[in-house]
Amino acid sequence: MKDYVLIFIISIIGIFIAYGVLLLSYFLGPKRKFIEKLEPYESGVKPGKWARSLNIHYYLIGLSFLVFDIEAIFLFPWALNIEKFKLFAFFEAFIFIIILLVGYFYILSKGGFQTK
Repeated sequence: MKDYVLIFIISIIGIFIAYGVLLLSYFLGPKRKFIEKLEPYESGVKPGKWARSLNIHYYLIGLSFLVFDIEAIFLFPWALNIEKFKLFAFFEAFIFIIILLVGYFYILSKGGFQTK
């Protein structure tokens, strides 16, 4: 019981410190406003000056890479503990890989890997 009270008190102190620092910086910080600060910023180029639009397929390829990369990371704990779970772990990983292949072929059929 005492551990929960101590954790609660430390959490409250942490919240007060975090918001206290934010309030101090708000009230004690400089209040200078420049036109440059108020304009939107997009990678060093002023908005509306793009000569061409970006192809969405580059983002789709990047997202699909991230998905498959993260899914591959989930296979490492399985590989380390395969001796512990034996046949159950094998079938679980097999189903997992089948689901990955279904997603891969879906992206492939929709043309997600093609850039124009």
